[in-house]
Amino acid sequence: MAAPLLEKLSESLGSPEPAVRLILSILIGYPCALVYRRFLFYKAPTVLHLYHALFGLALAAFNFGTQLSHSAVCILVQFLMLRLMGRTITTVLSSFFFQMIYLLAGYYYTATEEYDIKWTMPHCVLTLKLVGLAWDYYDGGQENLNAEQKMSALTSVPSLLEMFGFSYFYGGFLVGPQFTLRSYQRLVAGELTDSPGKPPNSAIPALKRFGLGLLCLMLYTIFSPSYPDSYFLTDEFQAQPFWYRCVFISLWAKFNLYKYVSCWVIAEGACVLSGLGYNGVGPDGQHLWNACTNMKVWLFETTPLFQGTISSFNINTNAWAARHVFKRLKFVGNKTVSHVTTLFFLAIWHGLHSGYIMCFSMEFFIIIIERQAQALVRDSPVLSSMANSALYPVIYVVQQFMHWFLMGYSLMPFCLFAYEKWLQVYLSVYFCGHVCLIVTFLIMPYLRKALVPQKDRSPKKEE
Repeated sequence: MAAPLLEKLSESLGSPEPAVRLILSILIGYPCALVYRRFLFYKAPTVLHLYHALFGLALAAFNFGTQLSHSAVCILVQFLMLRLMGRTITTVLSSFFFQMIYLLAGYYYTATEEYDIKWTMPHCVLTLKLVGLAWDYYDGGQENLNAEQKMSALTSVPSLLEMFGFSYFYGGFLVGPQFTLRSYQRLVAGELTDSPGKPPNSAIPALKRFGLGLLCLMLYTIFSPSYPDSYFLTDEFQAQPFWYRCVFISLWAKFNLYKYVSCWVIAEGACVLSGLGYNGVGPDGQHLWNACTNMKVWLFETTPLFQGTISSFNINTNAWAARHVFKRLKFVGNKTVSHVTTLFFLAIWHGLHSGYIMCFSMEFFIIIIERQAQALVRDSPVLSSMANSALYPVIYVVQQFMHWFLMGYSLMPFCLFAYEKWLQVYLSVYFCGHVCLIVTFLIMPYLRKALVPQKDRSPKKEE
């Protein structure tokens, strides 16, 4: 009965059935959170672990059928590693290699030329959870931890039921956000609330995120059909003027990213409603509900900087990579090597297509050049005065166009996957993004020489 209804619903919405199942599953997180608040908040942890695990497994079965076995196997193996191998670096490395190899094997055996919603989608979220769990358990036996590590360090091995509840928690299983087992334990213990001993007063903050997520979903539904990925590979696109192709790339990126924005913001609302989004009291005395924030939508919409977009987008995954890859590579003693390694990890974590490598390579070079340009503007009296003059609105518009063009230029390989596809698009715009970045990089020292007083010419180190 459910299958024909879903088929009719997907036809009426003009969306693939797996996408409809995914959105429905994310929305189901809200009634799940309401049941938890109303009937289970005061129950024993074992009951809550069972509740979270069963609902998460039901969502997994609804979306992927028997393929939910992949996630169950990885959780069980992770539990055995922690129990049998102990609090050692060997456990961490074994966890990392097993979980990543399993994920990459899944990508290899299920890969197609299109973006498909299949079991590997939530599994990439689970992979980070389980690898992070191994690190947090290891940190629990170490000294000289930083504040962030102390917050997430584990003093003992969780039970298998607890790991299932953490892994399948309905607010984060399918699309994230990332959160630590310590945060989940605090949720189950009833600590994540603004009213000690009572369910959190989080309905209004949750509804705000829900409404914002629906708005983003509407924008995606309305505009994305006008900017399909497939249009890049048509003769019609190739026949358009150069300026049109560049504008299309910019608008395509803007509207297609709402696909991710809407899912993350709606999922965050379910986490806020359950209490997992509680983040203590801010400097102004107001209760914060941003612990699970994966999108800063206002920053995403208004920033003219590539770094600003990265800082506003998929926040928890970026924070996970910073905490467990970039900062763990401190012993290398070279931030550039750590940065490149982190981006490479994120590329292969997304999948095996060449487009992922190209996308994250472009991100690295754009960020480097953007930082050099910011330093130039800061150190040059002429450019600083222009940036603070009445000309700024014009500069802002130009910045935004360049920002979104380079965003789309970088993102396009990520979405087209295959080398022959994204190369065709790059050829159609004459590799203008690459040319722009290379020319800017080459002339930057000469611009500093011409525009910056001699005593300020050495580029300042970026923190």
